[in-house]
Amino acid sequence: MAFWWFFSLFLFGFLSRSQLVYTQLIHDQTTLVAIGKELGLASWGLNSTNYCSWPGIMCDSTNSTVQKLDLSRRGLQGNLTFISELKALKWLDLSYNYFPGTIPPAFGDLSELEFLDLSYNKLGGSIPIELGTLKNLRSLNLSNNLITGQIPIELEGIEKLQDFQVFTNRLNGSIPIWIGNLTSLRVFTAYENELGGRIPDNLGLNSEIRLLNLHSNQLEGTIPDSIFALGKLEVLILTQNKLSGEFPESVGNCKGLSSIRIGNNKIIGSIPMAIGNVSGLTYFEANDNNLSGEIVLEFSQCSNLTLLNLAWNGFTGTIPPELGHLTNLEELIVSGNNLSGEIPTSILSCKSLTKLDLSSNMFNGTIPKDICNTTRLQYLLLSQNSIRGEIPHEIGNCVKLLELEMGSNYLTGTIPPEIGHIKNLQIALNLSFNHLHGPLPPDLGRLDKLVSLDISNNQLSGSIPSSFKGMLSLIEVNFAKNLFTGPIPIFVPFQKSPNSSFFGNKGLCGEPLSSSCGNYNSSDRESYHHKVSLKIILAVIGSGLAVFVSVTIVVLIFMMRERQEKAAKSAEIEDDGSNNRPSIIAGNVFVESLRQAIDFDAYAYTMQVTAPGNVYSYGVVLLEILTTRLPVDEDFGEGIDLVKWVHNAPARGETPEQILDAKLSTVSFTWRKEMLLALKVALLCTDNTPAKRPKMKKVVEMLQEITQN
Repeated sequence: MAFWWFFSLFLFGFLSRSQLVYTQLIHDQTTLVAIGKELGLASWGLNSTNYCSWPGIMCDSTNSTVQKLDLSRRGLQGNLTFISELKALKWLDLSYNYFPGTIPPAFGDLSELEFLDLSYNKLGGSIPIELGTLKNLRSLNLSNNLITGQIPIELEGIEKLQDFQVFTNRLNGSIPIWIGNLTSLRVFTAYENELGGRIPDNLGLNSEIRLLNLHSNQLEGTIPDSIFALGKLEVLILTQNKLSGEFPESVGNCKGLSSIRIGNNKIIGSIPMAIGNVSGLTYFEANDNNLSGEIVLEFSQCSNLTLLNLAWNGFTGTIPPELGHLTNLEELIVSGNNLSGEIPTSILSCKSLTKLDLSSNMFNGTIPKDICNTTRLQYLLLSQNSIRGEIPHEIGNCVKLLELEMGSNYLTGTIPPEIGHIKNLQIALNLSFNHLHGPLPPDLGRLDKLVSLDISNNQLSGSIPSSFKGMLSLIEVNFAKNLFTGPIPIFVPFQKSPNSSFFGNKGLCGEPLSSSCGNYNSSDRESYHHKVSLKIILAVIGSGLAVFVSVTIVVLIFMMRERQEKAAKSAEIEDDGSNNRPSIIAGNVFVESLRQAIDFDAYAYTMQVTAPGNVYSYGVVLLEILTTRLPVDEDFGEGIDLVKWVHNAPARGETPEQILDAKLSTVSFTWRKEMLLALKVALLCTDNTPAKRPKMKKVVEMLQEITQN
């Protein structure tokens, strides 16, 4: 009798459990169907009724309850409240979507939840206090939303929290002291908010915090010793706040600390010598503070250091020669201090150095001849010091330089032509406010990537070389207050500059100065004709296939008449007929150019004009207009036509910018970009293999895309 009683009890329990599982299955399926409908998840239920196999869903081992829901990066929006019905959920990731509104307070009912990520959405309102009931939550990420208000005190109930991220919101108030009581906290990021007050003094005392990022807030007070107490901190970012006081000596406890960024605050005092104990240090940024004293040589013990930024403080003395032992150092930035002495040659032993910024100090002496021993150097900034002597010719060995700033010193001598060999020089070349003299080296015209050139306030003389028109990327120029003479070359960046960029040179004439030179106007008109040529090519681009031939003929006639005008001005034709050269007639020149433009390799074999031949011909026309060169020119060399000359440019070491007509490509970045894109199309059209050339319809589409973008 007892057996049957126990068996009945077991059977009842089993059936009851089965009924509960079945009920849970029906409930979760109904909930998921509702979620899919609300959020527009068309793939859910499309090929199967087994919701555990639907995208983004993971169930438990019995496939009965949903434990993980990952709907990140799907461009979703809609009401999130339905999700709170999935009571067994442990993992919920809705990041990188477009969910609006507020965080549903009902999420507080997900008692099993361990991971919640709502970052990178458009959620607003305040953080619901109901989230404080999630006792099992280990990771909470609400970052990059529009959340306002304070961090609620109710969240202190999430005692197991390890990862708490609320950065890039609109939170205000102060950092709650309860965050320092979280014994499991490893990551706390609340940067880019409006948080004020002090950093809690207990933060780091009770937990082995590893990452603390609070930059771009309004935090005040001192940096607490507590964050270094247990020695586990790896990343500290406190930039752009209102922090004051001295930097704690206890930083030496954290040997694994790789990044310290405390710039843009009001920190005073000196860098603690204990910084040498931080053997894992990679980045140290303390710029724009009120730090003083000497740069501590203990930095040299941080063998992994790649960036040291101490700019705009009150450091004095010299740069410790021991820093030359930092073989991994890539950036040394000490601008805006009161440092003195000569440029330390020991720093040039840092073979990984890419940026050396010593500007706005009191450095003296001369520029070392081995300044370019650091072959990776990209930024050399020495302006506003008291450096004397000549610029060494070895400066040309800094072949990777992007920016060279030497203005406001006491440099003498001439400008080394070797600077023109630094082909990568791009951001700026500034030699202003020195005592340089002599003519400008024509070699500087080879700097076709240079954007800004300032050689003002020297005693430079002679004319501005016409080779400077090779500076195809130039936007800003300043030649003011020198001894230059002669006409300003016709070059769009020059004429577009304010006259203040050239004033103070009594012998200069031409635009943008008010004093004119004799034949300047005719040269300017020639530049105008080139601009018209580009407008015509844009008309060709927009015209489409139907009017391709007619517009091309117009372009060629225009170009040939322009060349005829040039030739007529330069040639002296005798009236008595003694000159046996034939007169240049627009029609004849047009026919000749058209003949040279046709792909005769294809024509010779087929005796008919083919589609690839048409495309080739059009490519030649594009090259003519973009380069303003004839299809055949003696300058190309024997047996070389325009197509071969363009295709062989890389072998000659020429860039695409050097192929284009400089009078057009320097009008603006937009013009240059369009011309470079059109050049790519022309290269495709003139490929040696006819089968590789695009269809004319595709050519038109590519050219139309250029104008539309």
